[in-house]
Amino acid sequence: MMMPKKTKFRKGQRWDFSGKASRGNEVEFGEFGMVALEAKLLTNRQIEASRRTITRTLKREGKVWIRIFPDIPYTKKPSETRMGNGKGNLEYYVAMVKPGTVLFEISGVGKDIAEKAFWLAKQKLPISTKLIERELL
Repeated sequence: MMMPKKTKFRKGQRWDFSGKASRGNEVEFGEFGMVALEAKLLTNRQIEASRRTITRTLKREGKVWIRIFPDIPYTKKPSETRMGNGKGNLEYYVAMVKPGTVLFEISGVGKDIAEKAFWLAKQKLPISTKLIERELL
């Protein structure tokens, strides 16, 4: 399970989804990138499921980079609980994804394999994504 080793606060405040990603929005390491087209919270389990799918599709060829990390605590109150009585308990960690955020990167494989890997990984995520190529100067 992906989660931060240490956090400053156990429970976090709510998030802000306004605007597009200003950081982490370009392919930095690999040749191909998977970019989010909408804003959503991605859980550690969704990220891990996508990563496994990409790795399995590449058949131990190439290299994969995970560009997002679930570092935001997500709390939830028990069902059938009355209002008040404070904030709920920590359930899991999420990564906040804005439009334009690069989720995964791949290098060392052809474009057709990268397209297949990202398409299969997209099926595991609750957001729409697209493939982009690295812009060489």
